[in-house]
Amino acid sequence: MDLQSIRREYLRGSLTREDLLDDPIKQFQRWMEEAIRMEQTEPTAMVVATTPRDGQPSQRVVLLKGVDERGFTFFTNYESRKAREIAVNSRVSLHFPWLSIERQVIIGGVAEKVSVEESRAYFSSRPRESQLGAWASPQSRVLESRESMLAQFDSISKKFKDGEIPLPEFWGGFRVRPCQIEFWQGGARRLHDRFVYTLQAGGDWNIERLAP
Repeated sequence: MDLQSIRREYLRGSLTREDLLDDPIKQFQRWMEEAIRMEQTEPTAMVVATTPRDGQPSQRVVLLKGVDERGFTFFTNYESRKAREIAVNSRVSLHFPWLSIERQVIIGGVAEKVSVEESRAYFSSRPRESQLGAWASPQSRVLESRESMLAQFDSISKKFKDGEIPLPEFWGGFRVRPCQIEFWQGGARRLHDRFVYTLQAGGDWNIERLAP
């Protein structure tokens, strides 16, 4: 397998300072709308990187469920590995790899739990099987077997067979409050366009071009 020979040119676009909005959240929303319109596969999928006490980073893909001036929101089991690592070190990195449209967005910030009310509102909007799955899965824990997990799902399904499924106490959202957001646009000859927004002490954003 010759991995060194696999290469392609990035020719779909360019990015200049004049293209960018002064507000990185609005710029992200613009790019997200374009990613959806251009049929990027799973445009809301992002890599969440966390770092535990021992310093060994871990990553996983989760789905973005909200973005506004407060930050970027996702939901998870609060007993999962990512949540336990956030409890130790709330600084995280988010990465949107929009490869088919030759774009990336990288976000650095601090993760904070959203309110129970916000978590409940989103949980109630999920498909019923997803709600049951949240109750049934001891996320990130060692499983005896897949059959044991399915048995737990069946048990939970019977427990909540009538009426609404309540929000688990161990499940909810995180909002990442950004302090740095980088926008990457692929370019010919590997001369990619990169711009980084860095939050200043007064609340304004400084924008700089980075070498590819």
